[in-house]
Amino acid sequence: MHRIFYLMGKSASGKDTIYQKLLENEDLNLRRIVLYTTRPVREGEKQGREYYFTDEQKLHELQKEGRLIELRSYDTVHGIWHYFTADDGQIDLKNYDYLGIGTLESYQKMKAYFGEETMVPLYIEVEDGERLSRALTREKMQKNPRYAELCRRFLADSEDFSEDKLADAGISCRYANANLEECMAEIEIKIKSMIY
Repeated sequence: MHRIFYLMGKSASGKDTIYQKLLENEDLNLRRIVLYTTRPVREGEKQGREYYFTDEQKLHELQKEGRLIELRSYDTVHGIWHYFTADDGQIDLKNYDYLGIGTLESYQKMKAYFGEETMVPLYIEVEDGERLSRALTREKMQKNPRYAELCRRFLADSEDFSEDKLADAGISCRYANANLEECMAEIEIKIKSMIY
């Protein structure tokens, strides 16, 4: 049976770096699930790689067609940004294993759509002070840093990834990202144990 390995964690926990490294590992042969977003493109991002950058019209078309798997909307300091996964033909579980990335809420909706036996949660943890430091460093590198949005995301994560919500979602296995290589090794062992 093929599976969707789903990375989650608070902002600046290293999810994007881990996601890229897992996709680059040819031994795992995981396919990427590309999400959609209406938020602006950040420096260094590319259409179809990190996200499909789109608009609300496309979102409404997919909703109307019944092809929306999950949708999250955030009232940011820059307006409402939508993130969503669509049944757009990119996921073929009869033939391939996939790597996804998202929130606890999106994981729950993906699990409801594809089934609990298909979804494998990979929850990444980092101490809050370290996360804040990483987030600030990343934001400083942007052409137009959005510090207010960084703060909003940081505070929202406490609610979005509360211990109660993690327990309700059945997240029992966690991967500490204090050392990237050690964290990656743990995750790779988990994935290999399920695909071979």
